[in-house]
Amino acid sequence: MRGRVETAFVLLTLGVLPGLAQKMVQPGDPARTAVLLATRSESGKKLQMVSADDGLSIIAAALDSKVRRLAGADCSHLVHAIYERAGFPYAYASSNDLYAGVEEFRRVSHPQPGDVIVWPGHAGVVVRPSKHIFFSFKTAGPSTDDYTAPYWRSRGGPRFYRYMQNSRCAACAVVSKSAHRSH
Repeated sequence: MRGRVETAFVLLTLGVLPGLAQKMVQPGDPARTAVLLATRSESGKKLQMVSADDGLSIIAAALDSKVRRLAGADCSHLVHAIYERAGFPYAYASSNDLYAGVEEFRRVSHPQPGDVIVWPGHAGVVVRPSKHIFFSFKTAGPSTDDYTAPYWRSRGGPRFYRYMQNSRCAACAVVSKSAHRSH
């Protein structure tokens, strides 16, 4: 059991698959409380990466012409408008701030549709990672491009970020109640 707990904490520390880390430690195990608490934000809410289905709703919002009109003429405002329209709000952040990392997103090494792709000074939304396609505001307006094209490679390696949803940690409440009853 100790090896499973240590593996769960490594996954949490690296920000990889918090749900998997929680499942590795069985209900009733005192270590589960620590794992569950480690996945909560400071506000007491559990952080959970958006699903692949949620990513598709982000792509749908990107293709909505209303979003393009709301976004203005800036890539980071376009990304912000897309996420707002899809129901995943966050405080506006410039592309440089996104590149450095913001609370609402976690860096991932393997993007899925709907993830943010960002370089210093430019941001977009991953549309089709298998073909390296992303959507962003470019000189000619909102459009898609290949993020492995020479121009984008000249900007350096992009970073990919996935939105983290806040939801009540029901399992934390259950574990907490059972822990109080045993004392």
